[in-house]
Amino acid sequence: MKFPIWLKRTFYFILSVFILLNIMAAFHAYKFTHFYAGIPPAKKPDQMSIVEKASAIFVGVKYAKSKVVDSFQVKHETIFIKTIDSVTLESWYAKVDSNAKGTILLFHGHGSNKSGMIKEASAFHEMGWNVIMTDFRAHGNSEGEVCTIGYNEAKDVKAVYEYVKNGGEKNIVLWGISLGAATILTAIDQFNIKPNKLILEMPFGTLVDGVKGRLRMMHIPEQPMSTLLTFWGGLEQGNWGFDLRPEDFATKVNCPVLLQWGLNDPRVTEQETNTIYKKLASHDKFLMKYIQSGHQSLCKNENSKWMSTVGDFLR
Repeated sequence: MKFPIWLKRTFYFILSVFILLNIMAAFHAYKFTHFYAGIPPAKKPDQMSIVEKASAIFVGVKYAKSKVVDSFQVKHETIFIKTIDSVTLESWYAKVDSNAKGTILLFHGHGSNKSGMIKEASAFHEMGWNVIMTDFRAHGNSEGEVCTIGYNEAKDVKAVYEYVKNGGEKNIVLWGISLGAATILTAIDQFNIKPNKLILEMPFGTLVDGVKGRLRMMHIPEQPMSTLLTFWGGLEQGNWGFDLRPEDFATKVNCPVLLQWGLNDPRVTEQETNTIYKKLASHDKFLMKYIQSGHQSLCKNENSKWMSTVGDFLR
């Protein structure tokens, strides 16, 4: 059977676009999940030459490992914790002088580090809690260059949790923002850890949702790139990215939970947040939405409301 020439050309055009999109997705997924020490921060688009912009569009940019700046005014020590896959994590541990209410473990978002949680850690410490702030693998001063958007980072949460638990702590609370919050849910699913309470701020519902949020920030159509990036990112890291679903992991959470979200969040949708809240198995759960905030530190942006809400939850 002989096909018309226009049909052949259409087929080859679609095939070429499909191959190009997959090549681009593979490069971007790799760059998005790797952070490198000793390189300068990536340039902003308005600082790039035409050649640099073209390169960024087609193969992505190299991301520098986030730099830790110790402006934490509370007395603290630097500790090192080893994960089950032998990655050394760096944490700051600040204890209350006496009568601590317990210990709160803090986990940051993608591309950040423990410096970005100083405001929250200071507030928790002032409320009477010991705090441990940890750099995820490939972030800050922790080992590694590869971020798996929650899969292996769940081992980091487990390691810090067990460090505190094995030290005799009976009242352990986990706080996380964005990737940190999603990874806490992943760690509960993977390792069945049992904190006394959770404070989750802006977790993404699924990895696909998380990728869509990033594409929205870059003003790139969500499909088909979100599916391709999830596929290639998982393939490159040796996992199935479509199985990373914090919204489903919420069904294993039985402790009291405070879920928080900013109404102007361009990365995590209200639907994602409502779905996670609905699926949380805990009968003692609370959802707080911040009218004036986006995907950012709620403690910094709406401090009075955050202090009141979190303070009430922790009592």
